[in-house]
Amino acid sequence: MMETFRAYFVHMFTATGAVFSMLAMLAAAEGKWSLMFLWLVVAFIVDGIDGPMARKYDVKTKAPIIDGVLLDLIIDYLTYVFIPAFALFHSGLLPGWTGWTAIIVITFASVLYFADTRMKTADASFSGFPGCWNMLAVVIFAVRPEFWTILGLIVVLSVTMFLRIKFVHPVRTQRWRFITLPVALIWVALATVAAWMDFQQPQAVTIGLIATSIYLLGAGAVQQVLFRERL
Repeated sequence: MMETFRAYFVHMFTATGAVFSMLAMLAAAEGKWSLMFLWLVVAFIVDGIDGPMARKYDVKTKAPIIDGVLLDLIIDYLTYVFIPAFALFHSGLLPGWTGWTAIIVITFASVLYFADTRMKTADASFSGFPGCWNMLAVVIFAVRPEFWTILGLIVVLSVTMFLRIKFVHPVRTQRWRFITLPVALIWVALATVAAWMDFQQPQAVTIGLIATSIYLLGAGAVQQVLFRERL
């Protein structure tokens, strides 16, 4: 009985991500970008914790009525894709047609990627950019690059969604996890500081965000080259 309760509790814990998504969306609708990102960071933390919990308490067997994978994907699309795309468009960082291009490319490419049965690799990494637009959006709000740079990043990352390029999962990819997991935690801390300071963060925080983002984006591809991995 207790095992079943624990398993369903994990599902309920995962479902809180939908609540945090709504809170983030309400903040975004009012242009409160710092508050929006803080709620997205909370949702990001939940997403990082619920997976290990689900495996520990064997939710597939103990709580089979709810599809945990589907539940996770629904929430991920909201927090990783839909809300960050809205923020990039509504913030004015991408003026005119560039904003429309960005939200169309992001939402269209991401929904296809999320439904791709080949998105996970044998070592629990991702095949193609995993649609973590929330992470890109945080860095963009912190750095404030030219709109051409933003649009270029969006196009390039959208294309890599459908290429056989490996992107590590900070928790589940075992190779280099002793580096990747701490880097991911540092990224979360830096993103929280930047959002808390209304993106008026010290230069050291900005540099740290850029450096950790580059590692998280590129570690998988480097592993492919060094170890001749085939996806």
